[in-house]
Amino acid sequence: MCFCTDVSTDGNWCYLIFWVVGKPTTRWYLLRERLLEVCPPCTPALSEIYYFRPEFQQPKPPKVFLLKFWCTFDRKGLLHDVTKVLYELELTVKRVKVFTAPDGTVMDLLFVTDTRELLHTARRQEETKSQLNAMLGDNMISFEIELAGPGVTANPQGSAFLPPAITDDMFGLEFNGTHMGGALTSNRVSITVDNQLSHSHTVVHIVCKDHKGLIYDIMRTLKDYNIQTSYGRFSSKAKEKFEVDLFIMQVDGKKILDPEKQKVLCSRLRMELVRPLRVEVMSRGPETELLVANPVELAGRGRPLVFYDITLAITSLNIRIFSVEIARHRIDDREWEVYRVLLDEGDAALVPRKLIKECVVKNLMGWE
Repeated sequence: MCFCTDVSTDGNWCYLIFWVVGKPTTRWYLLRERLLEVCPPCTPALSEIYYFRPEFQQPKPPKVFLLKFWCTFDRKGLLHDVTKVLYELELTVKRVKVFTAPDGTVMDLLFVTDTRELLHTARRQEETKSQLNAMLGDNMISFEIELAGPGVTANPQGSAFLPPAITDDMFGLEFNGTHMGGALTSNRVSITVDNQLSHSHTVVHIVCKDHKGLIYDIMRTLKDYNIQTSYGRFSSKAKEKFEVDLFIMQVDGKKILDPEKQKVLCSRLRMELVRPLRVEVMSRGPETELLVANPVELAGRGRPLVFYDITLAITSLNIRIFSVEIARHRIDDREWEVYRVLLDEGDAALVPRKLIKECVVKNLMGWE
């Protein structure tokens, strides 16, 4: 958990410091490796000062692999256990299809990318199979790994039809005071813009309720609007309260003086802080379907660990997952990553839909 952050840059170098609290299972060495990977490469000099290499180019999209395996029976928590193993292996789930046959056997199709970029090797594939087999035991009937076809990587858009009622209720872009979890969310978001405090920057001050991924939600919004951040401070001031100060400028290096641009930016920031995700539980014929959606960055990346948190919440409610579809949909000129989780009819009937929604929201937002 990050409870305080400082960010500053002079236009060439960027300095970031995070005050964080870990868990006994936190893999600090892995965190360091991942942070180094997302930073532009630098060349070490004899003085041990690192120099930025201007020839840095964006990395190529990672290869997508298909993991396909059969299990003898479906049990509660199976999909979450699989997701947990993949998470520990640093495999990112991109798409999922789960099929439960009439005889109770289960086929899982998981499209994943490998953070280590080694899944094409026999050693890495054997490691993946071994870890899954250790968790599934004799329940695993068969297991295969293969490079996904070009259709999967070239066209991640969802083919499943989304009813108009879903798109109207869940994906409205304008903030209208409604939010995804009733009492579970807060519209107490204060955003002020000041152009007097700094002679070269617009200062944005935000006070809001803390949630998992809050810094991510703010920075991805600024990035999508092509706003540059020269200095930022994120700090937890009181229980569930977070304060943010940002010194920002437009890409041309000027302040944001246009009142209309200020209004649009503040409106989007407010919406992303109150509704960073969309969660709904509804009927799909005689069955119960959970829908979770998150906006995709303009760079093409989706929100991290959403599927992990969804399966953890459903498992905690002792509900089996019948099938899952993860796909991307373009709605109102914006791309969304949509998770459609069909719940076991018998298990879901025993749990109120309101409770299902609350549990999923709490897991996604990091609220106890």
